[in-house]
Amino acid sequence: MAKTQDMTAMMKDMMGAFPVDTKAMEDAFKTQATLNEKLTGVALEAVEKSTEISSKWTKETIAKMAEMSKAKAEPADYAKAMTDFASAQAEVAAENMAAFAEIAKKIQMDTVELMMAAGKDLTEEASANVQKMTKEATTAAKKATAAK
Repeated sequence: MAKTQDMTAMMKDMMGAFPVDTKAMEDAFKTQATLNEKLTGVALEAVEKSTEISSKWTKETIAKMAEMSKAKAEPADYAKAMTDFASAQAEVAAENMAAFAEIAKKIQMDTVELMMAAGKDLTEEASANVQKMTKEATTAAKKATAAK
């Protein structure tokens, strides 16, 4: 009877000839974790600033509503109070929307900056790893050829 070849041993030998560099994987993980930390920092800063703007806007609106809702002596005073409130709200809305736009612009710039830096780092790491793996594969191939 023909004896079947032990594929497990053959795969083990083949994988042993081409070792995996776990250091490169660890470095890639650390780089990704650092990038995530920085991106999270950018997002949290934006959330904090947006919340401050929203809170301030709400407080100002409530204060102006309290002023508008006070009893007036003349009916025309109610119309004037409503007009004053509406124009003040339009002005505050424009200011706050501009502040939100500034936050969005800063997030965009910070994110682009981080991504460009990360891309540069990843390219350098990948290049170094490819060169190292090529060297190791060449060495392993030479050893395999010489063993025959």
